[in-house]
Amino acid sequence: PQSAMDATWPAAGIPRLGPWAIREGRGGGQRVSAATATDIISEVSITRAEAAMKELDQTPLFMVRPEDDKLDRLLDARGYRIKDPVVLYSVPVTRLTATPVKRVSAFAIWPPLAIMRDLWAAGGIGPDRVAVMERARGPKTGILARHNDQPAGAGFVAIHENVAMIHAIEVTPALRQQGVGANILRMAAHWAQDAGATHLALAVTRENQGANALYASQGMAVVGHYHYRVK
Repeated sequence: PQSAMDATWPAAGIPRLGPWAIREGRGGGQRVSAATATDIISEVSITRAEAAMKELDQTPLFMVRPEDDKLDRLLDARGYRIKDPVVLYSVPVTRLTATPVKRVSAFAIWPPLAIMRDLWAAGGIGPDRVAVMERARGPKTGILARHNDQPAGAGFVAIHENVAMIHAIEVTPALRQQGVGANILRMAAHWAQDAGATHLALAVTRENQGANALYASQGMAVVGHYHYRVK
């Protein structure tokens, strides 16, 4: 999952510092700004990682995965609190492509239209995060959803190896629980299947109960989890 996230939602750079991957986010959000351990870590190496992130003008932020028990304990002892536990979901694209996308309900479009940028911006996904999408290499597309003849939502999909990851799903608040999110997922799956991917995956915070319920209802299974730690 980490390699797919790094490839489909890429940081501006990932310099290596000893046992760390230090991500340069440039305002693109936590996923592209968090440091991850790539080897055995120590108290001294954490201090160096903190300094490296500060040099990038970033608040020290660490991604903690299930295999990072030691890191989790050390950060806790240094006063870092848990922030935004995340769940990773995946589903075979064929599970979603079995249902056709209703005519004019969703479209795969790249580069994104102005209305897609507006939909993202309304949900807090501004130019810095659109820049993350533009950095992604390989097959990618935006998804524009419509409901009752009006723009209703947007998403971004990119492929790494056989996995298509969907990011930046935003549905207009007034049109939620109207099937818009499901249409975005199905359109993403159809596009991904045509582009050669076998699975559709995504990451979402645990606290986003509505999104978690949607993904479970579409047959997506939990395949991993992680959390951040920040002072």
